[in-house]
Amino acid sequence: MQRRNLLAAAAALPLAALTGAARAQAFPNKTVRIVVPALAGSADAFARAIAQRLGPALGQTVLVEQKPGAGTNIGNDFVAKSAPDGHTMLINGLPLVTNQALYASLPYDTMRDLTPVIEVAEVTNIITVHPGQPYNTLRELVDAARREPNKLNYGTPGAGSSGHLSAELLGLKTGAKFMHIPYQGNAQATNDHLSGVLQVGFVNMPVGLQFARTARLRALAVTGSRRSPLLPDVPTVNEALGINDYELTGWFGILVPSKTPADAVTRLNAEIGKILQDPAVLETIRNQGGDPLGGTAAQFEARMRRDAQRLGEVVRLSGAKAN
Repeated sequence: MQRRNLLAAAAALPLAALTGAARAQAFPNKTVRIVVPALAGSADAFARAIAQRLGPALGQTVLVEQKPGAGTNIGNDFVAKSAPDGHTMLINGLPLVTNQALYASLPYDTMRDLTPVIEVAEVTNIITVHPGQPYNTLRELVDAARREPNKLNYGTPGAGSSGHLSAELLGLKTGAKFMHIPYQGNAQATNDHLSGVLQVGFVNMPVGLQFARTARLRALAVTGSRRSPLLPDVPTVNEALGINDYELTGWFGILVPSKTPADAVTRLNAEIGKILQDPAVLETIRNQGGDPLGGTAAQFEARMRRDAQRLGEVVRLSGAKAN
């Protein structure tokens, strides 16, 4: 009897060791990073608000790390090639799906190499004109841009940005043609629009909101499918033009490397979902001109696939290439 008990105990040792090892490797077991593939902006603000609360929820330090450059491709590629264990996350938006059409080749494939976790926020654009321009409605602006193609200019942070795609989609829907001037970032483009060098703007809500509210820029429409609660008196493009098929809304979401274990993705989705209901986080998102989202990983993936198809087609029809 004693011999049998010893044998049973010895046989149980490997199992106990394996169980202990599995526990030691359970997610999370080390510092977690949220990679922001750009400099300071909405993505960075969202990431820091999430990281501050995600650390205590996971019982680990959560750091925000900026890896800007190449139209967000440097940060995207870094995360795509990181260990698929849930400890490295990416926060990004439309470039994840539009870069596939803008660049001749990329070292990663968004849908193959990254796994969606959760949507964080969506951000609409505002179509604006400098107050020195005579256009008081979007209809008047569109009619002028049809009569004299490329006479009216606008600037954005570059080809494939949500502002550029907003203008291109408007052109595809109405026949209006605007002259696109790419900049290295929002700051100089905004300054040139405020001074009248750029007559028209397709500007992110976080950038244009204060200027629209103070009438330093005249807001003609928002590019989302519904009015923004931040500018409730400004119509949508569909309302302004009497159409029903225009919509271009930027978004931000959290992703991890593909092959990350499903339980880690589920845990991150659940914890970040709770954080997105925190009043202070909601205030941060809204102060950045965003509408809070959330939802399931499957919903985020469906949105990405839909925008990859429809906005990739807008990029191709526009002939745009990466700067």
